[in-house]
Amino acid sequence: MKKIQGILPPMITPMLDAKTLDIEGAGRIADRMIEAGVAGIFLLGTTGESQSLPMRLRFDFVKAMCAHIAGRVPVLVGVTETSLEDSLSLAAHAKACGASGVVAAAPYYFPGNQKELIDWYTALADACPLPVYLYNMPSKVKVFLNVSTVVALSKHPNIVGVKDSSGNQSYFQSLLFHFAGTDFAVYMGPEEQTAAVVLLGADGGVNGGANLFPELFVNMYRAAAAGDLAETRRLQKRIMFLSDSLYGLEPGSDASFVKAIKCALKLKGVCSGYLPLPYTAFDAEQEKKVAAVLETLKDYR
Repeated sequence: MKKIQGILPPMITPMLDAKTLDIEGAGRIADRMIEAGVAGIFLLGTTGESQSLPMRLRFDFVKAMCAHIAGRVPVLVGVTETSLEDSLSLAAHAKACGASGVVAAAPYYFPGNQKELIDWYTALADACPLPVYLYNMPSKVKVFLNVSTVVALSKHPNIVGVKDSSGNQSYFQSLLFHFAGTDFAVYMGPEEQTAAVVLLGADGGVNGGANLFPELFVNMYRAAAAGDLAETRRLQKRIMFLSDSLYGLEPGSDASFVKAIKCALKLKGVCSGYLPLPYTAFDAEQEKKVAAVLETLKDYR
């Protein structure tokens, strides 16, 4: 498939309650992203709380969103699972719904060694009906995809790119070095670092903040890709304000950034702010802080 370059937001999964998706709200989020010029939309990633959703809701969400997006942009679907059979089942469903590719972090719980990871991804790519993107997420799956492992897997014809959420700049620069000028896509996860790596040749960012302000992130990518340092710096300050002011409102919670994004979208009237157990939405005091951040960034969509 043609390399996707730009911002691919990892979309939240809006829910009305534990058993019901907020499909209307999800459609509004997708429309805002597409209107802003995103390069694609990534469903069921970390920001999409895939690990908290029963398979039934994951299947329903993929079907509903692929139908709503209707080919306007490519759709990537997260298939991270501890069972290869479950990953392939979700991948087959994604294909049937019209998705363009799948994204898979390493199997979690018992972390595999690098050879085992190569074997697992090879088995996934061999049987997967869609192109596969690797997802390096060591903080959540307890294992790092070594650069040599990514290079080895990149030789598989059905493995087409990597998203790195490690936050390790030396690692990411090594990926850029190995894949410069190739068709293998390299994306940054942490939005705080995306502008810098796009200036150096990265293919884009998978940035959660684009759920809230898609135009801000699309414009940042375009400025950085064009080498416009002044505009990139100006937009980076806004992105850093968003990150610094919003994502750490609940210290000690890894889910704080997801809670903040859902709360902000609720306050903007876009979708429900519900989170599936074991997580809970922000309280009234935290909501006031989120509202203050939104007021500061009110010029952005």
